[in-house]
Amino acid sequence: MNAFLPMLKNVLLFVLLAVPGYILVKSRGLKGEQSGVLSKLLVTVAMPFLIISGTLGIEFNKETIFGLVTAGILCAGFTFLFFYLSLVFSKKTGEEEFERKKRGVIRFSQIFSNNGFLGLPLASAIGVNATVYAYLVVINIINNVLIYTLGIYLISGDKKSINVKNVFLNPVLIGFVVGIIINLTGLAKIEEVRTFSNHFKNIVTPISMLILGMKMGEIKFTSLFSSKMLYWVSTIKLIVFPVIAVALTYLLSLILQIDTINMIIAIFIGFSMPTAGLGTAFADKLNGDVKNSAIFTLGTAILSVITIPILYYLLDIFISVL
Repeated sequence: MNAFLPMLKNVLLFVLLAVPGYILVKSRGLKGEQSGVLSKLLVTVAMPFLIISGTLGIEFNKETIFGLVTAGILCAGFTFLFFYLSLVFSKKTGEEEFERKKRGVIRFSQIFSNNGFLGLPLASAIGVNATVYAYLVVINIINNVLIYTLGIYLISGDKKSINVKNVFLNPVLIGFVVGIIINLTGLAKIEEVRTFSNHFKNIVTPISMLILGMKMGEIKFTSLFSSKMLYWVSTIKLIVFPVIAVALTYLLSLILQIDTINMIIAIFIGFSMPTAGLGTAFADKLNGDVKNSAIFTLGTAILSVITIPILYYLLDIFISVL
């Protein structure tokens, strides 16, 4: 229970942070669409500083660089694997035909995790070590690059929708590059630099959960959980794919010189989070299935309150016997 209770406590705290946003929308103190301002602030300001703060603590040496590269390769490899597996899983849902937009949203929701808004803050909350956090930063960067390529392709169904500029100039990647520069130039040793970065870093969790609460306020819970597809998507996203990723990471560690325990924890957090919220934004922009995207994003977020603590507890037992 040593792993279960801390994780459960922190996940529940995250959920409670969403309550004010939910109440404000339900009481008509705010409109749901006003969350767009918060989203802009989160993506363009807070998230880059979250990445910068994580990068400042990295000690670059041969082992660290190997671990970071390995984390990136594993993230990319598992994402491509799940890209093809999702093609199979999106067909076995009890319906004969899928409209293309709906299938694209289903596959996106099964593959891509909300690492930036939930994964990294949750990792900080449960006190993972600096190595795990560094791996997660790289995983988040690779995840973002693939969201802006594979993810957009799944939502739109058209390769022409992919904007190379957005792939390489997204705030997360820029934050990582800036963080490395600050680290290598020695500026990271200045306390004021760290303090400045941490001030912005600390607003990621409350703002992201306020946004989630506001989105929940726009949807009736009865319609949210009446979607049979939500449970199928959640099973694949929150249970099946994380288990596959952890199992393959362990098997690869038997062959390669991988930092086994730290890498397993990073991969677990990176792939067990609920569906990435960018899916809904992409669906809205690219004329995709906005309704189901919102249902899968919010639904997996709520159901992850159950799945994350339980799986983390089982993972802790598995790690203890390695």
